[in-house]
Amino acid sequence: MLSARFFSAAGEPGEPFQLPEELFDGIVHEAALHQVVKAYLANQRQGNASTKTRGEVSGGKRKPWRQKGTGRARQGSIRAPHWRGGGIAFGPSPRSYRQEVPRKVRALARRSAFNSRALADQIAVIERFELDAPKTRRIAELLGKVGVAGRKTLILTDGSNQAVHLSARNLPEVEVMPMREASAYDVLRANTLLIESGALQGAAAEEVTHA
Repeated sequence: MLSARFFSAAGEPGEPFQLPEELFDGIVHEAALHQVVKAYLANQRQGNASTKTRGEVSGGKRKPWRQKGTGRARQGSIRAPHWRGGGIAFGPSPRSYRQEVPRKVRALARRSAFNSRALADQIAVIERFELDAPKTRRIAELLGKVGVAGRKTLILTDGSNQAVHLSARNLPEVEVMPMREASAYDVLRANTLLIESGALQGAAAEEVTHA
């Protein structure tokens, strides 16, 4: 059974936290990770690149000179691709790069991402976040006590936590989101995960429900 470092709400270290087996089974499926990350990055592309063909460029409706007798090569239009200002041959046109991934493959990749971080001892669990109001200094101090200050950290909360989100938005290496919204790509981007214990319990219950 995999475990992670555990910290109280004040940042004091405690006994190792046993990660739920429903989400952390110790198996990393690299093929699923590769497919999901590749699809995620492809889906971020807008595909707006566009060029005009010779039929779309204005002008060039007649031959620039007569076919024979001039001593020059025959030409049909000044908008041919080999002319300056002419159309583009085989240029890009707007398209969609979207890739669809089955739901079960996405779920497998998400578990694999969490397992890879757990196996590398890059997960820390905090009892809860005690913030009544946004305060960047308190989050920075807490990250220092946990030992992840200065590292690219993904904070996963138990549901939406506006106070934590607003407190960490000025820290360039920190990102906050509810655990249920974290994808495999989000998990792999971060060097360290700081997870609220309640979020782990909720995620384990969801895994059992969807199993």
